[in-house]
Amino acid sequence: MTGRLAGKTAVVVGAGQTPGATLGNGRATAVVFAREGARLLLVDRDGASVEETRALIERDAANATASVDLFVTDITSESACVELAEAATASLGRIDVLHNNVGIGQGDAGPASVTESAWDRIFDVNLKAMWLTCKHILPVMREQRSGAIVNISSIAAVAAAGSLTAYKVSKAGVNALTQTLAVTNARFGIRANAIMPGLIDTPMGVDAPARMAGVPREELALSRARLVPLGHQGTAWDVAHAALFLASDEAAFITGVVLPVDGGQSARVG
Repeated sequence: MTGRLAGKTAVVVGAGQTPGATLGNGRATAVVFAREGARLLLVDRDGASVEETRALIERDAANATASVDLFVTDITSESACVELAEAATASLGRIDVLHNNVGIGQGDAGPASVTESAWDRIFDVNLKAMWLTCKHILPVMREQRSGAIVNISSIAAVAAAGSLTAYKVSKAGVNALTQTLAVTNARFGIRANAIMPGLIDTPMGVDAPARMAGVPREELALSRARLVPLGHQGTAWDVAHAALFLASDEAAFITGVVLPVDGGQSARVG
């Protein structure tokens, strides 16, 4: 621990995770933020999963003095995001960092096959919910004249994504939203950046699709690794440390950036 977020507060949205053999991006980021001294409000719709994240932080020797509160809600509802902003202010006193780590792809398909209900659900979670959390936490950051927003997008926004039509388009929307947030809030001292993870060895990226396809986890992980120029998948820690940098004062002059964390895949795409 180096205290890069010492004295700061952070709201981590999507701090739970899909069950699996490895850590998800949101859980890893919560752990890293705590290690670096942030006081946390962890947000997820799955109360049991986000409680597991808190327990992991509290068991971590590097987080002996960590302060972690929970807020269980579905952020696709605007009223829930109003309550989230109120709860965060009450719990933390101020909001220095908002980290949005939400995203689903279930039910997605090609443009001629994806259903309207699947499209709407993916957009509700991946884009609308992210906009809503920003919408209702921005007034707090504007009043304090500072803040850092870190949104999780995906390399799918700029690279081939197979038949994940709604997922790809929604994540491209996250990039555009982030740039708009950056430009319209810079005068308030607020920074907004996004991370585009590539092929990361997370439960959502590997375990869930392996179960759906009926193949061994190791087989799917190996096939994904072959697609990465560095020769292996990333881990949630890679995404978490990128988020830490963008949330910290080390990135004080960085805003409107969409950062690939992808082992070189976006460079290969060109």
